[in-house]
Amino acid sequence: DVQLQASGGGLVQAGGSLSLSCAISGLSVNDYVIAWFRQGPRKERRGVAVIDVRHGTTDYADSVKGRFTISVDYAGTTVSLHMRALNPGDTAVYLCAAELIKGDKTTGGLKYPQEYDYWGQGTQVTVSS
Repeated sequence: DVQLQASGGGLVQAGGSLSLSCAISGLSVNDYVIAWFRQGPRKERRGVAVIDVRHGTTDYADSVKGRFTISVDYAGTTVSLHMRALNPGDTAVYLCAAELIKGDKTTGGLKYPQEYDYWGQGTQVTVSS
């Protein structure tokens, strides 16, 4: 079974840093792109960062560029999101997701969460001002 397990959320002051982890089992990061989305109170999911290990690429939402970094460990079992210079606007439930690479392409990216095949449960990040 495929499992994505997000962890690492918490309460942090504005300007602080936090790292989230997505523990992955049951799939290979060479066959899937892994993304972090965040979900606000209206339950909308917005893409934050995505990593494509097969093609060696990453992409970030404009709102987090230069502040957030997505990475994968050597074993390919954990995808991390390192966040710095946090502000109250970053407060959300953060979820990790996986989309199968089909025909060497994916369609989800940061804009289309409905294209993702697997989701982990969320981890709450709260940034106080």
